[in-house]
Amino acid sequence: MSQTSPLRYPDTSSQKVMTTRAWWLVILNFLIPGSVQALAGNKRLGKIGLGATLTLVVFAALVLVLGLLWPTAVFFIFTWGPTLFVGQIALFFYAILWLVLTLDTLRLIRIVKTGPRARWWVASVTVVMMVLVSGGAAYAASLTGSLNSALGKIFVAGPSVPPVDGQYNFLLLGGDAGEDRDGLRTDTAQVVSINAETGQATIIGMPRDLQNVPFNEDSPMYSLYPGGYSQETGEYCTRWACLNTVYVAGELNHPDLYPDAAANGSSPGIEAMRDAAEAITGLDIQYYVLIDMQGLQNLIDSLGGVTITVEDRIAIAEPGTPEDQVPEWIEIGEQHMDGYHAMMYMRSRWSGTGDYDRMKRQQQVQEALLRQMNPANVLAKFQEIAAAGTQVVKTDIPQSMLGYFVDLGLKTKELPVTHIELTPYYEPFPVDTEYPDYPGIRTYIDSVIHPPTPTATPTP
Repeated sequence: MSQTSPLRYPDTSSQKVMTTRAWWLVILNFLIPGSVQALAGNKRLGKIGLGATLTLVVFAALVLVLGLLWPTAVFFIFTWGPTLFVGQIALFFYAILWLVLTLDTLRLIRIVKTGPRARWWVASVTVVMMVLVSGGAAYAASLTGSLNSALGKIFVAGPSVPPVDGQYNFLLLGGDAGEDRDGLRTDTAQVVSINAETGQATIIGMPRDLQNVPFNEDSPMYSLYPGGYSQETGEYCTRWACLNTVYVAGELNHPDLYPDAAANGSSPGIEAMRDAAEAITGLDIQYYVLIDMQGLQNLIDSLGGVTITVEDRIAIAEPGTPEDQVPEWIEIGEQHMDGYHAMMYMRSRWSGTGDYDRMKRQQQVQEALLRQMNPANVLAKFQEIAAAGTQVVKTDIPQSMLGYFVDLGLKTKELPVTHIELTPYYEPFPVDTEYPDYPGIRTYIDSVIHPPTPTATPTP
């Protein structure tokens, strides 16, 4: 560089030149980190800074192009453990590098040679930019580490599997343990079937009092309950709670039937419930998701609450409590609920319809959470959400499939959800929970998920 260059060889006796030079260095340091050192300082440090900047720009451009052409690949990159680890290290490196480059830029500015009025502004702007960029990169590195840790705890290592008949089917269980219970009871049991191409979701609600629970012949539970798990054959089955006790029977009484469950990220109770759900619905269920209903309260609080349109006044009280003695109500209308009130809204049995009404409210909260979760509120409280998620969710979904399911979930979010309730109140297919017609149930579910293709009427 010529010795007449005002950047590397400024006229230090001219405050005007030094002030103009200072602002140019501040701007260059922000827009092209490393350029200041290449032009006015240590060229070796400048090469490192420019190389890191170029790498970052190229990576961002590739991600942008890839996101437009193949979004699933981008979701995979940002949910796969090794890439998250490398990304965390890279972000920490860039945060430190930008800090070093900015401090060196302040040295090169020679701030005492600038105009008196400009000194404070130059220093302040430089420090603010340093905090925004270097601090932002460090914060992003911290979030990346939290995400990698949370995903590693929630999801398992394993290969991806193809859809069955064009569908991915998930067993969704809501676990509810208590001091007065032997083990955990799956008071909420649903099968979520999602079209692998369109993202169209069908949620099949299975009430806990569903009787004579069947098992397919290839299920280990079939050897014990060939005629179904019922009040006559099941250890825990009662008139008011039968399906949800299959978990307890498998977990506490027959863990030997599923010796490989723990190694595969599951448990005997979950596998017993999966087998029961497959026989009930006629669907092959690839994955399960177990949600701790108590921990869900923390997750809702982490998200800042959830907004629900309440159709019927709900009492936060035990069943049978006289109306004039109910301590608190959830009133009709749009209500923004914290975790506690959302849980009470889902779990209250005070109303006359009992468990069937609860099932509808639980699905309502699920859909509200799906709609209201967005990048803004997730990023704002990411650390709390990640911590709550590890307490709330257990699943055998492999982390390698997570990117694909995130992409599929975005499609699902934009479509109306189809609901099937295996209860006496469901129209157009009411189900007698005491004497269920399981062949009829399976046929009906298949007709909803795979509706017949309309044939063209021949022109006369």
